[in-house]
Amino acid sequence: MKFTRIIRTVLILTAALATSAPWLRAQEASPAQNTKPPITAPAARSDKTTAASGDEHRFWDKTNDWLFAGVAASRTMDYFSTLNLRRRGREEILITNDAVDDHAAFAIIEAAGVGVSMGVSYLFHRYGHHKLERWTSIVHIGLASTGDVRNYCLKTFHGLPATTSP
Repeated sequence: MKFTRIIRTVLILTAALATSAPWLRAQEASPAQNTKPPITAPAARSDKTTAASGDEHRFWDKTNDWLFAGVAASRTMDYFSTLNLRRRGREEILITNDAVDDHAAFAIIEAAGVGVSMGVSYLFHRYGHHKLERWTSIVHIGLASTGDVRNYCLKTFHGLPATTSP
């Protein structure tokens, strides 16, 4: 029951992303190629192009290096805070307890979270959304760190007292 709900949610999200992606929409026929390229004079550099290029940066610059290190650190802290939470008898609310209790699988899930964050940042960088590129990592660090603090702040679950049978 729970598995089918997860599959259905993933399929709905995938369909929503696929329909919103412009490169997946119907393609138009390209105009006929001219066999002779037109001769053009080199254009003078305008103020608009210099202003736009000042906003551009390399993907692996110092700022992104620090942001990705912060994402990796917050995900590592999430790994340990969640294991601590499970050792204290609490339940994980975002993924199944079976995934958390399998330490290798849970480490892979956390590493995949870092990879997805870096991939989304790269897509924003590739398509010129440089502020969103940075904010992806900033929001990820904030949310993961908030979850870590929450995990450590929860009280230990002691369970129900044992009843003695006569």
